[in-house]
Amino acid sequence: MLDELLKYDTEFFLFLNNLGNTSWDGFWLFVTEKWSSIPIYAFLLYLIYKNYGWKGTLVILVSVALMITATDQIASLFKYGIRRPRPCQVAELKEQMRYVADGCGRFGYFSAHAASSMAAAVFLGLSLQKWYKYLPFLLLVWAVITGYSRIYLGVHYPLDVISGMAFGGLTGWLFYLLQKWGQKNFKTQKNL
Repeated sequence: MLDELLKYDTEFFLFLNNLGNTSWDGFWLFVTEKWSSIPIYAFLLYLIYKNYGWKGTLVILVSVALMITATDQIASLFKYGIRRPRPCQVAELKEQMRYVADGCGRFGYFSAHAASSMAAAVFLGLSLQKWYKYLPFLLLVWAVITGYSRIYLGVHYPLDVISGMAFGGLTGWLFYLLQKWGQKNFKTQKNL
């Protein structure tokens, strides 16, 4: 059964990966680059400060730092525990796929990019939904686009990305609850 699932995952990867063309490569390379999200994070930081004040912002920043660190480290444990090669490492796929990325790590299950972006989207979306009703949806779209970029570039299978997103969503929700507890116990704002 696992072999069949991995076979379908490979077929779905090849389908999604081969939807790309060279005119879109630059866009997806930009999307997957961690530094390309800095303007989004700067804007979200402004919204957080505007609505939470400096003490509340500090609680959120500490929560985000712990969340991203935990997400990244747990993804690494999974990668080296499961040891599933990335598609760009599989010789049988090289002639069938488009490989666009600049580098190819060894193991891919599960995608740390997908996990971190989904964790951030869920955490920040929940933290700001009281003031910005549609922001959670926009952040989820951003996280899905980031996840798809990993397939487009040829460095992750769909199952790597979907698993990363599921883990990231759960992590983002748990750290949101932790952050709410921190806001309450550190009395950062009266109306939270």
